[in-house]
Amino acid sequence: MSARRLGATGPGATAVHAWLLLLPALVLLVAFTHWPAVATFIDSFYSTPKGSRPAVWVGLENYQAMVDDPVFWKAVRNNLWFAGATIPLSIGLALVMALWVNERIAGRAFLRMAYFTPTVLPMIAVANIWLFFYTPQYGLLEQLTGALGLPSHNWLGDPRTALACVTVVAVWKEAGFFMIFYLAALQTLNPSLREAAAIEGASRWTFFRRVQWPLLMPTTLFVLVNAVINAFRAVDHIFVLTRGGPDNASTLLLYHLYEVGFKFWDTAYAAAITVVLVVVLASVALFQFFVLDKRVHYK
Repeated sequence: MSARRLGATGPGATAVHAWLLLLPALVLLVAFTHWPAVATFIDSFYSTPKGSRPAVWVGLENYQAMVDDPVFWKAVRNNLWFAGATIPLSIGLALVMALWVNERIAGRAFLRMAYFTPTVLPMIAVANIWLFFYTPQYGLLEQLTGALGLPSHNWLGDPRTALACVTVVAVWKEAGFFMIFYLAALQTLNPSLREAAAIEGASRWTFFRRVQWPLLMPTTLFVLVNAVINAFRAVDHIFVLTRGGPDNASTLLLYHLYEVGFKFWDTAYAAAITVVLVVVLASVALFQFFVLDKRVHYK
């Protein structure tokens, strides 16, 4: 009897119990992540089914169409510009804000709340707020420039400024989110490090550059991975602010993918764009984790 009880609670039963607990999460992960990724990869080699005409194997034709598509390359250039601006600006601004609200200053709690507030707002709400700022003639930005005697300008309707305007919105939205991670990391640092630096006569800049910044590298790597992903999945505020215009000046990859798949209903071509986007993001993430991770100090 005791042997049966031992067998029923042995390693095998524990493993079965563990897998049963993981089963709901595994089913959801496979159903909504892994299988859609595999299905998208397969669909990228077929034509788009239309009406009674089923999908047929076309090989690399969708990828060739992507290479020959000028709008796709315009979206790639826009997205690279968008990422090159939002990633360093949002991370740098988040770090500055975290360093500031980590000090003992008056109104510190209010500042933390003010910096974090944009993060909890839906992107659609944020875009509508900034749409009012950018509106010609009576927008807040127009009121400020008018008070300075500057001429009126259609910020979202000008190809020279449309992409910069949506970039500002993304930075404003993300900086507070990244600030929380930096602030949490700063509060875990040993206070004796600051005391030792003060005894040695180190300036605040020297203390940051020699002590704080190296110790914040694990957090920076984590924030960098999220910033890169966010830069290539931005689409919400494009719908509200510009819809990719004018003349595709603010079209990003994910918005172009949406237009191809749901506006023009070319799902096969959209699948090919999705595969390329996933491969690029996976390559960047692997580079960050396996190359940049070697430069990170965890102690």
